[in-house]
Amino acid sequence: MLDVNDIVPEFELPATIVETLSKKDLLGKYHVIYFYPKDNTPGCTNETKDFIGLYDQFRALDCEIIGWNNNPMKLHDKFMAKHEIPFPLVSDESLKSLEEFGNWQLKKFMGKEYMGIVRSTFIIDKDAKVIKAYPKVRVKEHAQNVLNDLRNLIED
Repeated sequence: MLDVNDIVPEFELPATIVETLSKKDLLGKYHVIYFYPKDNTPGCTNETKDFIGLYDQFRALDCEIIGWNNNPMKLHDKFMAKHEIPFPLVSDESLKSLEEFGNWQLKKFMGKEYMGIVRSTFIIDKDAKVIKAYPKVRVKEHAQNVLNDLRNLIED
């Protein structure tokens, strides 16, 4: 998984709002990229709603939010419309970027192992470098903690 001081790998993927998103689109502004397992599931919906609720405060810090998983664009479009998501949702059905970010990992649930997305978040600086990593996210208060950390990182 990417860590502090790692550079975001190259990518160009379909996304809501902007049609495609690539690494070059990250340059010149802060970004919060949150990886989540699946659209329209309770934890993922709560996490997304929390980021929506704080979106204006992130924007005031010259920061854009990006949600990211392997769901097809059709699911992203429905999720976006249902919750009025104001930021892009990226789709990586090939799993290439998810593997390069280190977010496609072996997971365990109810005694079964499977490959899936690890819920994680990265704060990216204006040069597409990771300045804060959250490798295993718990949804409750996460978005607010990310906003607080971004403020502290910018002030330093």
